[in-house]
Amino acid sequence: MAEKKRGHAGGSPPARSGTQPQAEPAAQNDRRESQSEDTSGKDTKDMPSHGFKTETQIEGVTVTGEAVRRVLPERAEFLIEVTASAPTVAQALRDNYAKATQVTQAIGALGVQQADVEAISVRVRNLYAPGMQSLPPFAGMPQIAQGGFSPYPSVGGIQPEVQFGSYQASNMLRINVRETARVGEIADAVTRAGANILGPFAFLPADEAAARRSAVEAAGKDARMKAEALATAAGKQIGDPIAVSEDIVATNGTYTALRAALPLAFGAGAPEFTGDLEYYARVSAAFRFQ
Repeated sequence: MAEKKRGHAGGSPPARSGTQPQAEPAAQNDRRESQSEDTSGKDTKDMPSHGFKTETQIEGVTVTGEAVRRVLPERAEFLIEVTASAPTVAQALRDNYAKATQVTQAIGALGVQQADVEAISVRVRNLYAPGMQSLPPFAGMPQIAQGGFSPYPSVGGIQPEVQFGSYQASNMLRINVRETARVGEIADAVTRAGANILGPFAFLPADEAAARRSAVEAAGKDARMKAEALATAAGKQIGDPIAVSEDIVATNGTYTALRAALPLAFGAGAPEFTGDLEYYARVSAAFRFQ
């Protein structure tokens, strides 16, 4: 008698041993591997790096060019001060203006034009003097101590200063001398007119900006010549500059001080002394190799 097949509880046939449950994970693994392979094969976009900068090494040469330009002094400048004192501020200013007019007239006769006299500052200040001398004794009045009389009480035994009601007006002027040979003559005329000379004399070219610009341009050309020489020695050729900076532009006293501190930086041909005005420039430049 034939045996009846027993049905599985739940109505679904039993799963085959070990085949079907492992097929699905294997397929998923295959899909993951294929996706990873496809992703690695595709072009990926570079993510921006925050806070980091990638530096690229550029083949080239960096040099420093130097130049000195010497020009003849064509004009001179110096400062003077005109002062006048009076019991009132208004009178002190009027006297100061009259005195300054006398000074300009005196140097005008020597060729200094009105446009060559520049007013720098005008100030007024109070004049103070020590206390009056002690007075002789007087009946009913206490003796004034030696050291002065003051309506104010003394502090620590020292009598304070007493204002006498006098004012001083001061006017500072800049004199531009277009003929350098007449600087001494004009200075004498200024002092005879009652003014005081302040500070040293400054000798300048007619166009100082042009002298500075000429020195910088010459230093830039010197930098390019040095770069070409170094590139030729290395078997290369230079292209356009990728960076140029002005290092320093000095005149006269500053140039002399730099030359004394760094004598080797100026070469053997740098003179020790010259009567002309000197403008020294130094330029740094970087060139790329072609």
